[in-house]
Amino acid sequence: MTDDHKDRGSGTTALTGHLQQLLRRVRAFDLRRPVVWNGLLTTLWVISAVLDFTTGGWRTVAGNQNAPEPVVLLMSVAFSAPLLWRRTHPPAVLMFMTPFALINVWTGALVQAAYLQEIVVFNIALRLPTRALARAGALVTAPLVVGSVRFPDSWDLLFVPHLWAFALAALLGIVVRTRKEYTEALVDRAHRLELERDQPARLAAAAERTRIAREMHDIIGHNLSVITGLADGGAYAAAKSPDLAAQALDAISTTSRQALMELRRLLGVLRDHPAEADRTPQPTPDDMDALLTGVRTAGLPVRLSVRGTPPPYPPTAGRQLTVYRVVQEALTNTLKHGGTDPSLTAEVTLTYGAKELEALITDTGTTRDGPEEGGQGITGMRERASLYDGTLEAGPLLTQATPTTPATAGWRVRLRLPLEDIPS
Repeated sequence: MTDDHKDRGSGTTALTGHLQQLLRRVRAFDLRRPVVWNGLLTTLWVISAVLDFTTGGWRTVAGNQNAPEPVVLLMSVAFSAPLLWRRTHPPAVLMFMTPFALINVWTGALVQAAYLQEIVVFNIALRLPTRALARAGALVTAPLVVGSVRFPDSWDLLFVPHLWAFALAALLGIVVRTRKEYTEALVDRAHRLELERDQPARLAAAAERTRIAREMHDIIGHNLSVITGLADGGAYAAAKSPDLAAQALDAISTTSRQALMELRRLLGVLRDHPAEADRTPQPTPDDMDALLTGVRTAGLPVRLSVRGTPPPYPPTAGRQLTVYRVVQEALTNTLKHGGTDPSLTAEVTLTYGAKELEALITDTGTTRDGPEEGGQGITGMRERASLYDGTLEAGPLLTQATPTTPATAGWRVRLRLPLEDIPS
């Protein structure tokens, strides 16, 4: 390719780019101010039609140059002025033009402004169904048929140009409409793909918010329950045993610090710099003794029993955290609902089976009706269990009276958690 051809190619590309930019600006202006744009174009067409009359240009193609000039002027305005409503009411505009089109061919004036009907045809093809375009074709051709009958010698000069103009206008409207619908379909598909792309992130964010809410409920609920029990016991012991009251205050201080540390560790991962967050491991069943010590300090006697043999490969960190949190939540509910009954006790039993781990938490407190309001208690425990295909049962525990022991009422929480597959 020669340099001359390259220069021509680059010049053509630049010209095409300028034209596309100009069209984009025109469309943007039309979208911002459609009334102004419609008025401007309609004014230009009216001026052109009136100039065609005043300069006598209509006589160069007229079949009858002696047509009444007032009628010719009226037809010129009637074909151009209604274009102001070509977008909003194109069928009505075309019907308004049809009588003047009939007058145009009947008088033989054949003003060029009659071709402005094709602008209305274009808008019908662009915005309305196909049957509307068929009706528009009937309105345009009916006066042409009448004119062809009235002037049979010049029917081809009258009928054929208008027929070609109608076909081109209709075809152009269909093409533009198809391209517009295709573009809208692409935009809609891109929008749906964007939503589908963002949906996993939103679901993950919702799941993370639920997990954080569950963790905060477990931390705050448990520690506040322990602190409340210690405070009640300290207030009771202050009058009789100042030493016990001082021990209760120390226990409150220790529990508060632990709660603050856990909250700081949990909220640290939400900061802008997660690398600075505390990386302390999550609690596991190995930390159960510390948990039960705090519960006992709050005034709830609790006993831990371990049955079976733990597997050689410990459960995953998530499963261990689930067991710990379920035990913590169950004992917290006991502290919360057990009241001040001095005979209140609790028992935690961990049973290791071949394929599952069971945690049974029972107490001798009063029975209660389901999860507390808010859904973060027993509901949260069930959600934790379901994450690892486990099950959780919670309900009242009633024992029958025997000759030696009276009937008792309490609460029971049973967690069954499958162990992960052991590698071969």
